[in-house]
Amino acid sequence: MAQNCKAGACRIEALVAIDDRGQMVIPKETRDRMRIEAGEKLALVTWEKEGKVCCITLIPASELAMGIQTFISSVITEATAQPPQKEEKK
Repeated sequence: MAQNCKAGACRIEALVAIDDRGQMVIPKETRDRMRIEAGEKLALVTWEKEGKVCCITLIPASELAMGIQTFISSVITEATAQPPQKEEKK
């Protein structure tokens, strides 16, 4: 897992357990560093390898929304841009 990470980009933060209800606790230090509070929504992104989920990533929904908005804006800008005018041959 760690061999694919850029230096300083990712690390193992903690080992967490999943309870009978499928819940886990994100350690307080990690929550503080992520600036997330109780009740905040997180997007759960899965990564697959050979058809099996191998990793999950949690992204604050507010950051995901900003990323989607930026992406959609660039797509709309590109889609509505005037196509380049072809030069007429004389």
